[in-house]
Amino acid sequence: MGPNSNPAKVLVVAGTHGNERNGPWLLEHWRSRPGALQSHGLALELVLGNPAAHAQNRRYLERDLNRCFAPSLLADASLDGADLQRARELLLRHGPAGEAPCLVVLDLHSTTSAMGNALVVYGRRPADLALAAGVQGLLGLPIYLHEADHAQTGFLVESWPCGLVIEVGPVPQGVIQAQICRQTQLGVEAALEVLAAAQRGPLRLPAELVVHRHLGSLDLPRRPDGSPSACLHPALQHRDWHPLQPGDPVFLDSHGATLGFVPPRGLEGQPVWPVFVNEAAYGEKGIALSLTSRECWPVSSEWPKALEALSNRLAQRGAPL
Repeated sequence: MGPNSNPAKVLVVAGTHGNERNGPWLLEHWRSRPGALQSHGLALELVLGNPAAHAQNRRYLERDLNRCFAPSLLADASLDGADLQRARELLLRHGPAGEAPCLVVLDLHSTTSAMGNALVVYGRRPADLALAAGVQGLLGLPIYLHEADHAQTGFLVESWPCGLVIEVGPVPQGVIQAQICRQTQLGVEAALEVLAAAQRGPLRLPAELVVHRHLGSLDLPRRPDGSPSACLHPALQHRDWHPLQPGDPVFLDSHGATLGFVPPRGLEGQPVWPVFVNEAAYGEKGIALSLTSRECWPVSSEWPKALEALSNRLAQRGAPL
């Protein structure tokens, strides 16, 4: 740790969406039972992301908190609202220059989609990719790399120097399931293990990183008034991470007719893998499923260096949390 560096913690956030209950349940469990979470010697800050929405079992109150971290929104003094104000509070308190600074964030989510235990990475920051590669090497988790989608921005983890989303499903909104909690904890502990290894150095990573890179999203077919004219086809339900071929059933209309997959312009002849299939919260965003390209990337030597430099500024765990 450098002489001019202030020790920082790892921020573990749950309940960024108030109706996702498994992560917040884990926070309470970890707080009430010191040692229940293997922190690998790192100091942690356990924070409920959106307490007001959590109290009402709502995803958000006025604006999706996980879209409130765009710099333009945060800086616009004319914009207010409970969710945006909460984003500002989190940064003021736990941002890299905050009152209780954190440099790495793990944002815990659950989904109604059959994503299994997965990681979500936003963009291509070297430290993020190193952390994801390390976790994938330990647990084999699939990785959804979200980038180049101007309709969906302002994600929480982008406001910290390094961060991942741990996304586990399927589970209904508002429901706590033991297996979802267990899978979430495994993901958190693996990420902390990688951070601790980076702090000790040198960090050893797999030779390759497998990602599913975001290509775009499909909405349900809609009538002129905007109401859905079809629903997701049963053959596609729970088929996240499985390749989708032209003509495969995607939607089922109100007359019982099957609508096959027609690749969007620019994706003709390109294999695609769907993710977040029929996620309940995405209907309002016009997303029935997202399409990805499965890619295998060589791990750059710059990735572990970036994570090692960051991890060397993290504080060690002192008193039990």
